[in-house]
Amino acid sequence: MASHINPVIMANRGATRLAIAFLWLAGGGLGLASAEDVPLPEPRPSVWTEPHTFREAAGPDLDSAHVTSAPTECDQRLGAIAAIEPVPRLIGPDSCGGEDMVRLDAVTRPGGAYIALKPAPVLRCAFAESVAVWLRDEAAPRVERLGATLSGVETYDSYECRGRNRVPGARLSEHAKGNAVDLRSFILTDGRVVTLTDVTVAKDFRDELRESACRRFSTVLGPGSDSAHETHIHVDLIERRGGYRMCQWDVRTPPPKEVVAGVPLPTPRPNIDRSAASRKM
Repeated sequence: MASHINPVIMANRGATRLAIAFLWLAGGGLGLASAEDVPLPEPRPSVWTEPHTFREAAGPDLDSAHVTSAPTECDQRLGAIAAIEPVPRLIGPDSCGGEDMVRLDAVTRPGGAYIALKPAPVLRCAFAESVAVWLRDEAAPRVERLGATLSGVETYDSYECRGRNRVPGARLSEHAKGNAVDLRSFILTDGRVVTLTDVTVAKDFRDELRESACRRFSTVLGPGSDSAHETHIHVDLIERRGGYRMCQWDVRTPPPKEVVAGVPLPTPRPNIDRSAASRKM
């Protein structure tokens, strides 16, 4: 595999050494320090750079015979209920990326209306299909009980090559495989924006949404799971041993209002006839 050291960095180092040697020779007896006395900069660590070729990016294990732009069966199923842009193979460093990826622009409701996803997430096709079916058949009908129709979904994160919760050295996130998406809010046709973690939104609506999401996806994380998911809902389809599922989304309610305890007032004093009191004096 080709070296990842930036050739520009190597050229700069050579120019630096050449300049130092020139000054040493030209300075002679003018009091200039010798090259040995001039400290060189510390070598920079190797950095990952964009691959120069598809083969370098794909690695030695890629079977190019299976790389094709033809739509897969999943693409065809998903294309019938959603507006998508196929990404046949997405390649990133380490184990990021995957095959049969799509950009999910919108979900088509029965009747032809669109549910737009903004920004449009890049996902593995099988996972994108689960998201589309959940929005179309489970989330959208529940939204109608709020008095309007679901017209859009505000997403927070989809494909990104990183570790879990962006912790350096952590296990690779499902986001890095296009197998997860974060959802922040629903946009309604009457202009309302329903944030999924908003405690003022009808609790029965959020309870049902949580229940349906936990049936559909193998991981659901929200408020109560950790500090990273207090303002959005994470869903993914990770496969765990024994089919283990994780549903950690506390559907919270507004905190109770504090009521100041009543403080009893002193008993009113009886009226005093001051004129009678003055006559007695």
